[in-house]
Amino acid sequence: MSTAKLEGFVVRVGGQSRIEVVQSLRDVGVHLNVHAETLLAHPAFDEPVSQTLRIVERTVEQLGLEEGAVQSQVFARARTQGLELCPIVTGPYLRLALMDQSNASDSVLSAGRAPTGAIHIASEPVSEDVEYPKGFYLRVLDGQPWLRGYRCDDTYLWAPEQRLAFVLPENG
Repeated sequence: MSTAKLEGFVVRVGGQSRIEVVQSLRDVGVHLNVHAETLLAHPAFDEPVSQTLRIVERTVEQLGLEEGAVQSQVFARARTQGLELCPIVTGPYLRLALMDQSNASDSVLSAGRAPTGAIHIASEPVSEDVEYPKGFYLRVLDGQPWLRGYRCDDTYLWAPEQRLAFVLPENG
């Protein structure tokens, strides 16, 4: 899976309590940033319904946005192509399922741009507050798996090469 694109990757999400999912992440050495911890404390993680999702990966460019786009445009374009946003609870489960993700080519954690090697989980923001994290992304730094949360507003331009994970509906 390391450099391969996610195409029809099936993952089961939900069904565990917040404490159980956080413990599962700790047990396999996943690191969290403060934004991921904030998201994990959201009520969506109180009793997430268990469901099986078919995950596909697309770059912003593959969605037809060759010059990049803001998050709302990226999500809207994905929907026109039959893709759906992931439930916010997808992040930790996908991190656990993709422990063999490739190591990032640099160790820059935040530079006002999407980090290299990151796979953002496309999900509806749970808060309109620009200071509240918008979602999760997966990254491996120096051999260490991370589940990180990110913040952005709708003026932030997603680069054409930015990778995102979406849900491919069963009828898709």
